[in-house]
Amino acid sequence: MKTNKNMNNQEIAALLGAISAAYEIKEGNKFKIIAYDRAATAIEHATSEIKDLWDDGKLDTVPGVGVSIGQHLDELFRTGKVKHFKKIMSDLPMAMFEFLDIPGIGPKTAFKLCESLGINGRIGAVKKLKRAAEKRKIRLIEGFGEQSEKDILTGIAELGRREERMLLPHAAELAKKIITYIKKNPEVKEVHLLGSLRRCCSTVGDIDIAVKTDNPGVVIDHFVKYSEVKKIINKGKRKASVMLKSRHQVDFRVQRKSFGAMLQYFTGSKHHNIHLREEALKKGLSLSEYGIKVKGKLKRFENEKDFYSFLGMDWIPPEIRENTGEIEAAQAHKLPSLVKFSDIKGDFHTHSDFRYQESSHDEGINSFEEIVQKAINLGYEYIGLADHSPSVSNHTPRQIIALLSKRKQEIEQIKRSKKLIHLLGREKIREIKILNTLEVDILSDGSLAVPDKGLELLDFAFIAVHSSMKQNRKTMTRRILNGLDHPKVMFLAHPTGRKLGKREGYELEWEKIFDFCLRNNKWLEINAMPDRLDLTDVLVREAVKNGVKLVIDSDAHEVKSMSFIKYGVSVARRGWAEKKDVINALPWNQLRNIIK
Repeated sequence: MKTNKNMNNQEIAALLGAISAAYEIKEGNKFKIIAYDRAATAIEHATSEIKDLWDDGKLDTVPGVGVSIGQHLDELFRTGKVKHFKKIMSDLPMAMFEFLDIPGIGPKTAFKLCESLGINGRIGAVKKLKRAAEKRKIRLIEGFGEQSEKDILTGIAELGRREERMLLPHAAELAKKIITYIKKNPEVKEVHLLGSLRRCCSTVGDIDIAVKTDNPGVVIDHFVKYSEVKKIINKGKRKASVMLKSRHQVDFRVQRKSFGAMLQYFTGSKHHNIHLREEALKKGLSLSEYGIKVKGKLKRFENEKDFYSFLGMDWIPPEIRENTGEIEAAQAHKLPSLVKFSDIKGDFHTHSDFRYQESSHDEGINSFEEIVQKAINLGYEYIGLADHSPSVSNHTPRQIIALLSKRKQEIEQIKRSKKLIHLLGREKIREIKILNTLEVDILSDGSLAVPDKGLELLDFAFIAVHSSMKQNRKTMTRRILNGLDHPKVMFLAHPTGRKLGKREGYELEWEKIFDFCLRNNKWLEINAMPDRLDLTDVLVREAVKNGVKLVIDSDAHEVKSMSFIKYGVSVARRGWAEKKDVINALPWNQLRNIIK
C-alpha cells in the first residue's frame, strides 16, 4: 500500500484498516486488531484532517489513537512511510486489501481468495475476482460454495454503486422528506434519525431511521412503499433496508419497549458506546440494543433519558457522543448547555445580487429587500448585508470607495423601502437592525482589499482568504493576524478555508490565532455553507476552551440558504459551544455596544 506525507483522512483510515487485517492474518492479536479498527473508524469520521491535528500537536485528541498508533502516524507525516507497517504487510498479497472494500469479505476470506485464485497485485484485482466468480471458480474453493459465490458477485456490484458520503445538510434534507412520508402512517408514534446523521457529523454515509410503534409489520410495509425506493435490499420483522432512486441507502428499524435502548445503541458513536459499555461493566451491567441486563434479567427502556439515568448519567446530546469527555461530564452532572438554533438572533454573512459593474459568479441572486424579508420571517433582530469586496484587480482604491458609497446608499434606502413596508408593515422594518457589512479579501501580503476610507462606510467588516492558499503556516498566520488587526474588522470568515470533498484547509498556528482573538475581542466564524461547515467542531471546542467568541453565519447566496444556519449551530454544538460563546446569540441591545 502506497503511503505519503499528505494522506487525507480516508486514506489514513484505509491504511489502518489494512494493518488491522494484516494482524488478523499474521498474528491474530485481537487487542492490536481492535486498536487499529478503532483508530481507523475514528479517523474516517473525524471532521478535521488528522494531518492538521498532527501539525498542531493535537493528535492525542483523536479518540482511538493511542500512543503506539500516534507514533506510527507521526513517522508517516514526517517521512511519508512507516517501517512497522511495511514489515507487518510484507509477504501478504496486496489484492486482499482491495477485496476488503467488498461488502461481506473480511481479512481471512480475502486472503484465502488471493491464495486460491492466484490474485496478488492490486491493479485489476476486483475485476479478476469478479471474472473468477462468473466462471464459477469460487464455489470450488474449500469452505466456499454456490451461495458464497453469489454473495461475492452481489458485493462487487454494490461496491460499484457506492456513492461518496453526503454533506450533512444534503443528507438531512433527504432524511426530512423520508420522515415526512413515514409520519403519514397512524401507527408511527415517534421517528428519530440514527448514526452520524443524528450526531450531525459533517458528512454522512447511509441514512438510518428508528421508529417507535406497536405495529412493526404495518410500519415496515409502509416504509418500503415510499415512492423514491428503487430497490428493497432486505425486509424483516423489525428492520428493512432500501436503495433510493438517488442511489443512497436507507436503513430502517422499529421498536417499542426497547426503543430508548435501540436509539442510544444505533446513534453511536462507536467509541462512545465502547466507553459506555466499559462503565456499565464496572457496575456488573451489560448493554445491548434491547436494554440493560441486570443479574441476567433484561431491563428495557422506552426513552434514552431513562437509559442514561439508570447508568447514573445525565442524558447526553447526540452531537457530543464522540468519547471526548462527555461520559465523565454526564456522570458529574456537568454537561454544557449547548447552543440552540432558537438562540440565534441574526446573521452577519449574506450575499445579495448587488454588482460592482462587473460580472461575478460568486455573488447572490436575491435583492437586499428579499434578504431582509427572509431575516424578519426567521425572527431575527438584525441582519448583515455583506457581499464580497470589489476586485482590486478591476478597480482603483478611489473606485472601490465610490462603489461602496453607492452600496451604502442602497442599503439605507432599504430601511425606507415602500415594498417592504407594504409587505411586512412599518413596525417590522423598524424592529430589525439592517447592518452594512462586507466580506473583505485579505491579500497575499496581509493587506486588505478595501482602503480605510471604504471601510469607514461600513458598520463593520469581516475578512476571508480567497487566494494564495498554499502559503506556509507562519506566513498564513501572519497574513490573517494582519487582517484581523484592523479596528473595523470584527471576525475571520470560514477560518480554515476548507471545502468538504474538494480541498483541505490551509495551515494556521491556531494558538496564535486564539490568543490574538481573545486579547483583541475578535471572533471566529462557523460558516454554515454545506461544503464548508468551517470552523470544524474540533477547532470550535479549542476556541471555546480558549475563551474565543464565535459567530454562526449562513454565508447564503440565496435566501433559501439562510435557514442553513442551523447546520452551523450543529457544528457549534459538536464543539461544546454554549449560548454565551456565540456572539449572534446576543440580543441587539447587547450586541450594539460591542460593534459600535
